[in-house]
Amino acid sequence: MSRRPDDSYEDLLGLWSDLEAALSVLLSAPLQVQGFLVKLQQIDLWLQELIAHDSDAALYLMFQRACSSTVGYSASHALVCACLCHVLARELRLDEVEHRTLVRGALTMNMGMNALQDELALQREPLTPAQQQAVQRHPLQSQALLARLFVNDALWLELVARHHEAVPQQPLATLPTVQRLVRILGTVDRYAALISPRKSREGRSAAESLRALTQQQRYSDEVGFALVRAVGLCPPGTYVRLDNGDIAVVLRRGEPPQPPLVASVIGADGASLYPPVIHEGEDGPRIRSALARAAITLELDPRTLAQLGVLAARGSQSLYRMVQVPGPV
Repeated sequence: MSRRPDDSYEDLLGLWSDLEAALSVLLSAPLQVQGFLVKLQQIDLWLQELIAHDSDAALYLMFQRACSSTVGYSASHALVCACLCHVLARELRLDEVEHRTLVRGALTMNMGMNALQDELALQREPLTPAQQQAVQRHPLQSQALLARLFVNDALWLELVARHHEAVPQQPLATLPTVQRLVRILGTVDRYAALISPRKSREGRSAAESLRALTQQQRYSDEVGFALVRAVGLCPPGTYVRLDNGDIAVVLRRGEPPQPPLVASVIGADGASLYPPVIHEGEDGPRIRSALARAAITLELDPRTLAQLGVLAARGSQSLYRMVQVPGPV
């Protein structure tokens, strides 16, 4: 059977979609899942393989999902946090045990409020007193659920129970292991929440979210700066305004001093650009500012955007071949 030119991006999109669906099933009814721990470990390995295949494509798809939808928020948020924790663990040179614990903590920290988290993402009204209490209790409830599922890893259980704790402001290397992981996970959790929209508020741009984190005393440490180094101020999958007036989507991180690879999708006149205009190297327009997804009022074709991100993994020649195809993608 012959393969279509866009099969590879369809395959990768399908894998990410399947991964999120599998995690959603696991988190929505954990006590009804046979072999919960084995299945969670499989999801972790699956995520690692997809990131290893191409970390820019992984970040692109994760940020596109996080910035654009409130549906299925709980699983989406867990997957974004786990993906960022994998990237940060390497940047911060965590050992294997800390790395594994951090990611599994990200996947399971909100199990105790999974349904409520989905509900709150769609809720415009302020939290009720009962909802506030449930939110406050969820770390211990998540820990209790894991214990009932025969998780006996003491560090993992403690991390989940304490993931909203304030940690002393001192270098990570001087902190006890659990506090070090709490600080990393807390930063990632907050960052992912800031960029994600709710019915009650719009998501922030990635750059604005990072600034908000580093300006808060609780998060103004090396974790926030490691996050900047790991994903960039304008990560793949996020939107930017260029100095020529275009709105572009970031496709891949640049190797300093090279700027990121971006594709203009809306012209300075506000009209949709098809084919998208690829900019790379130092001769093209520069990024002037980061944009939140809500700042883009023109409806963009998600299939075209997804194809751009995944084809970027193949290199510029594939991108140029794609954008020269006439007609809708």
